[in-house]
Amino acid sequence: MTTTTLAALVPLLPFLGAVAGLLLGRTAPGFVRPLAVLPPLASLVLAALVAVRQGGGRAVDASTLLTPTGSVPVDLALHIDGFAALVAILVAFVAACVQIYSTGYLRDDPRYPSYAALVSLFTSAMLLVVYSGDLIVLLVGWEVMGICSYFLVGHYWGTPEARAASLKAFLVTKLGDVPFLIGLFALGTDAGSFRITRVLDAVASGGLDHPTLIALLLLAGVAGKSAQFPLHTWLPDAMAGPTPVSALIHAATMVAAGVYFTARLLPVFEASAAAMTVLAVMAAVTMLGSGLAALAQDDIKRVLAYSTIGQLGYMTGALAVGDRGAAVFHLLAHGAFKALLFLAAGAVIHAAGTNSLAAMSRMSHLRDRVPDAFWTMTVALLALAAIPPFSGFFSKESVLGAAERLATGHPGPAPGAAGWIVLVAALATALLTAAYATRLWLLAFRGRGAEAPDHGRQPLSMTVVLWVLAVPSLAFGALAYRTLPGWFDGRSLAPTLLTSILGTGLAVVGCLLTYGAWQRAAARAPRVPLGAVAAHPEGDAGLVEAEAIAAHEPAYGDIAEAPDPADPGRLLLGPLYGPAASGFHLDAVYSALFVRPVLGAASLVRFLDREVVDTYVRGAAALPRLLGAAVRRAQTGNVQTYVSALLAGTVVLTVAVLLVASGA
Repeated sequence: MTTTTLAALVPLLPFLGAVAGLLLGRTAPGFVRPLAVLPPLASLVLAALVAVRQGGGRAVDASTLLTPTGSVPVDLALHIDGFAALVAILVAFVAACVQIYSTGYLRDDPRYPSYAALVSLFTSAMLLVVYSGDLIVLLVGWEVMGICSYFLVGHYWGTPEARAASLKAFLVTKLGDVPFLIGLFALGTDAGSFRITRVLDAVASGGLDHPTLIALLLLAGVAGKSAQFPLHTWLPDAMAGPTPVSALIHAATMVAAGVYFTARLLPVFEASAAAMTVLAVMAAVTMLGSGLAALAQDDIKRVLAYSTIGQLGYMTGALAVGDRGAAVFHLLAHGAFKALLFLAAGAVIHAAGTNSLAAMSRMSHLRDRVPDAFWTMTVALLALAAIPPFSGFFSKESVLGAAERLATGHPGPAPGAAGWIVLVAALATALLTAAYATRLWLLAFRGRGAEAPDHGRQPLSMTVVLWVLAVPSLAFGALAYRTLPGWFDGRSLAPTLLTSILGTGLAVVGCLLTYGAWQRAAARAPRVPLGAVAAHPEGDAGLVEAEAIAAHEPAYGDIAEAPDPADPGRLLLGPLYGPAASGFHLDAVYSALFVRPVLGAASLVRFLDREVVDTYVRGAAALPRLLGAAVRRAQTGNVQTYVSALLAGTVVLTVAVLLVASGA
């Protein structure tokens, strides 16, 4: 079987699994789980074979004309280079882990068949984006992911939080997709083709007439899809969906698409120094703002959501300094440990007895009750905090090293100022990341909240997945930084001495500061006896999430007293804690700047339509209405009346004729 055929099957198999799952979900429910798990596993095997055959060498290209357009053609094309080959493995690997985990996590959910089918379709769409060699075909996968995220985030559609979160995610990402679509058409028009290889050739030959405009339009879509400032606000609210969906979105699909797209078309952005500077500023603001916000969140999934935003900021920062190898390296490493963090959080949520948006201040004694989640999440948090030798250290250091090289005068495709912006923001974010990772670990596993009933061990499918993901979270970075340059652009990804010392030192400082603040906060707030927690029947974690959100209460009962206030984030942030906890009130700002004016304009248009336009319409209809009323009164249905009127009319006409004749 040719490499092209294998590559075509990689996105096709999950798509066929999604279709079959939807068709058989009601008639043959026994086939639902195999149809959910086997296609992504098969895609993973095929993606690995494609990567082995591609080998980091010459890109695999194949195409056939999809439709004649009369101008710029649209091709069904594959373009598989080292970036695409490795990212496809990540997508299929995480998707397979999520599907296996979900068989236990959502085992009693009545909507599991549709959930599993949508996850498969989501996976297929992302794989299409990864392998596509034509921008219009890529756009199809891009938009299908948006639809899938809408339905999956709103899986618990019976709750107002899930409905609002799914709608917000859809609208905010569509807000970025409109200029993105315009930018794609402008790019294809300038280059004379939508084929990625031909677009890059046009860029290399200086064939783009409007590089800055095109790059900025495309960045709007990237900011929306990858949750970068200022279009990042949808991602924390998307935590209302099932936890495995969060793992999929944050680790391998949706938010990864924007970073991957920028990496693939990086020469387009490099053609404009202004666009690269804007990308650097966007990355810096995203990193710092999300780090501060994560340090103030009480919900474990929202902490991880803001963490994803910040780590995506690292990736866009690497792209802003012109090193897509470092960006994709961090994308691969982040995919493993972030999937592990969310899936371990699902186990913690179930054991903690809190609601779906799991308040860490209500957690207590979880280390001994969920040992698998404790140890694997500890590994993932160390990787997130970039502590050596965990994978996050090597991938994050590659970003810092790329920024340091540009900042210190090495030639690059971006201005030196962009390097300084990214470097300073990334180092500050390293401290913040270690701080909120330590805070999460302390509050979740050494917390002082209410004791919830023990619901036993997690299903084996969940536990196995956690340990499988722990392996790349621990070992991937140390193995990859030596081998990945051959798959990418050949640039070294090895840690540099200066940034390694600075980054690791700041991370250690962040850990120590948070631990000290936690001890001080605990000393200031002696433990208050908490009320008992009413038992909840043991059941599926996903259903518990839905019931908890619906009731707006902790899932396993009501806690009589307030949660323990020993939060180190309050001491570390001081007066910034309140604004950071609310995401710096960006939703309120957007509501005041955009939502309210639009609603006001809509009210004005409605008033003018009703009171002005409708008045003219009613006035124009008034005279015909009056004439109709008069004629209607004459239509009595009495034949004698009609004959009398006819005779009277005849007499009147006769008299008039005689008078006229006599006058003449």
